[in-house]
This record gives sequence, C-alpha cells and structure tokens, in this order.
Amino acid sequence: MSENDRYWSSGNWHVSQGREDEFIERWTAFLTWTNAASNGFLSARLVRDTADPGHFVSFASWRDPEAMGAWQQRPEFGELFGECRALCDSVEAGGYVLAAYVRP
Repeated sequence: MSENDRYWSSGNWHVSQGREDEFIERWTAFLTWTNAASNGFLSARLVRDTADPGHFVSFASWRDPEAMGAWQQRPEFGELFGECRALCDSVEAGGYVLAAYVRP
C-alpha cells in the first residue's frame, strides 16, 4: 500500500456460522474477477477478526472514484457481490477516500 492508494471500497461482513470457508472462496473469486475486469483496480485485502471468526472486513483500493463506480455498475458485480452476501447475516459496504497515511 502507498499514499497513492487514495480511494477505497470496503465491506464489513458478518458471515453465518459454518460458512466462513465458503465465504473466503467466494470473496476471492469476486475480487479475482474484479482484478481481471476492472481498469483502475489496484489491490484488495480480506481480514478476519481474531476474536470472532465469522467477522471479516475487506478493503479494495482504486485509482479513482470513477473506476470504482464503473466496477459497481457492471452486471457481474451484483451477481458476485450477491453470492458473498448470501452467506452473511449482515453486510455493510461503502466507498471511502484516504484521510490519513502513516508510513514507517
């Protein structure tokens, strides 16, 4: 990650018990498609809560908000996002801009 990663999409996923491995597979497929299909996609990460193994947070960085918006408008986005969401009790997602950056 660098300070050039200014635009982000993020999800706060609460996966149904027993569906965690399937969720990781679906999320990986979703972001693998994103990498191949979306100009302006930079990288993505999925982190898992060490105290609650059904809680995940995802981050994807984008070149600009237009690229992120175009990704969300593709028909495949709804299908693949929906496949991840179907395994969850709740999901919160949104777009963000970098507010601060600390470099070692």
